[in-house]
Amino acid sequence: MAQHISEADLRAIESAVRKHPDGASASEISEALSANLPRRTLQYRLKHLVDAGRLIRKGSGRWARYHSPAEPAVGEVAVGTGRNGDEEQVSIPLSAPGMEIREYLAQPPAARKPVGYNRDFLESYQPNVTTYLSEDERAHLQEIGRPNFAEQPAGTYARHILDRLLIDLSWNSSRLEGNTYSLLDTRRLIEFGEEAEGRAHLEAQMILNHKDAIAFLVDAAEDIGFNRYTILNLHGFLAQNLLPDESAAGRLRHIPIGIEQSVFHPLEVPQWIEECFDLILAKAAAIQDPFEQAFFVMVQLPYLQPFDDVNKRVSRLAANIPFIRANLSPLSFSDVPRSIYTDAVLGVYELNRVDLLKDVFIWSYERSAARYAAVRQSLGEPDPFRLKHREALRRVISEVVRERMSRKAAVRHIASWTAQNIDRPEQEKFREIAESDLLGLHAGNFARYGIRPAEFAAWQEVWTAEEGRRES
Repeated sequence: MAQHISEADLRAIESAVRKHPDGASASEISEALSANLPRRTLQYRLKHLVDAGRLIRKGSGRWARYHSPAEPAVGEVAVGTGRNGDEEQVSIPLSAPGMEIREYLAQPPAARKPVGYNRDFLESYQPNVTTYLSEDERAHLQEIGRPNFAEQPAGTYARHILDRLLIDLSWNSSRLEGNTYSLLDTRRLIEFGEEAEGRAHLEAQMILNHKDAIAFLVDAAEDIGFNRYTILNLHGFLAQNLLPDESAAGRLRHIPIGIEQSVFHPLEVPQWIEECFDLILAKAAAIQDPFEQAFFVMVQLPYLQPFDDVNKRVSRLAANIPFIRANLSPLSFSDVPRSIYTDAVLGVYELNRVDLLKDVFIWSYERSAARYAAVRQSLGEPDPFRLKHREALRRVISEVVRERMSRKAAVRHIASWTAQNIDRPEQEKFREIAESDLLGLHAGNFARYGIRPAEFAAWQEVWTAEEGRRES
C-alpha cells in the first residue's frame, strides 16, 4: 500500500527548498524542517515531489541537490503579477480541488448555475469541531509563523515591524482590488503624503484608509477581537470617503448589491444580514486556533457581504487580528496574483468550496512569514524598556504635538510628566528616549502615536518656525 503523505508535509519541504536558490541537499532540507524525519522518510517524500514535477533533482547520491522548478509544475499555476508595475511570474501550488474550482470558473457566468446565500454553510460550522484547515496544515503554519521570542504583550511583534507592515499590507490589499499604485508610489504616499501623478485620488484614499485601519488594529491590539466594535470600526476606516453614502461606513448593509462577474446573489434582508453577521463573529471568537480563526473570517465575511462595499478588504485585515494578538507573523498577501485570489473568493461564493482559497492562504502565509522573519532579523530584538513604556511614550509625545508645544515647552513638559508618572530609577532613561523620539518625529511615523495629520502639520509649523528663528 502506498504511504500517505499530507499536503502540509509536502509544502514544508518545498518551502525549505525555496530558501536555497542554488539548490538544497537532503541534509539542508532536513535541518529546515520542524519535524525530525528519518532519512528514509525524507527520501521517500523527496522522490514523490520529484516524480510529481514539484521539485527538480540534480546530481545523485550524496551530491544530489533539489531545486524548485523554474516553470510551474503539475498542479501549479503561474500568473503574471505586478511589482512596481513590472510583470513577474509567480507559481502557486494548487491542490486538485483548487484546480477543479478554477476550471469551473473558467466558464463564462452565463454557463454557471445562479446561487443565493446558503445560510447552512455558516450554521453547520462548529468551532473547534469543524475545521477548514487540517491539523497538519495548522501545525505547519504555527511552526513558520512563530517569531520565537519571549512572551510579550499583544501586538508586540506587529509594532516591531509596523513601518514595513503598513506599506506591505496597504499596497497588497489595495492591489487585489485593482489599485494601480506601485510599491514605491505606496511608500511615498504613506511616508511623505505624496500622491502619485496621473492617478485618481480614490486610489490614494484607498491606501491611506488601509494605513489607518492597520494602525488601529496594532495600536488597540489588546482590545480588538471578533466583535462589533472591531469589525464595524475596521470597515469605518477602510471605507472612509469611498462610498456614495458616507454614513454607510461602519454600518451593516440594508440595500441589495450584486457581485461583478459572478452568478452569486447575496442576502438582501437587513435582519438576516445582521443575524448572520453576529453569528460569524460569535463562531470566529470561539475558534481557538489562530490560523483556523483567520481563515474562517476570510471565508465567511466576504460570503455574507455584510457591508455596502469593501467587504474583502475588511476580511483581509480582520484575518490579521489573531496574528497581531498572538504575536505571530502577519499576513500581507505579498505577490498573490489578483486573478487567483478572485477565483478563490468566487469559489466560496458560487460553490461553497474553500479549497482554492486555502491554497492561496497557505502559500501567501508561507511567503509573508519568510519575509517578516528576514525583516525581524534585520531589525534585531525589540527593546524591552520601550515595550514596557510604549503607552507612556505614546501619550507624552502625543500631548506635545496636540498642544503645539515649542522645543522649550516640550522639554519642560516631558520632564514634568516623567517625574509624575515614571518610577524614579527609570526616569532619566525614559526622558532621554522621549526626547529622542520627539526629535525623530516625521511625516512617516507620527501615526504610531495616535496623532492625526492635521495635528501633526499644525505642530510642525510651530516646531520648524522656532528652529528657523534660532538659526537666524
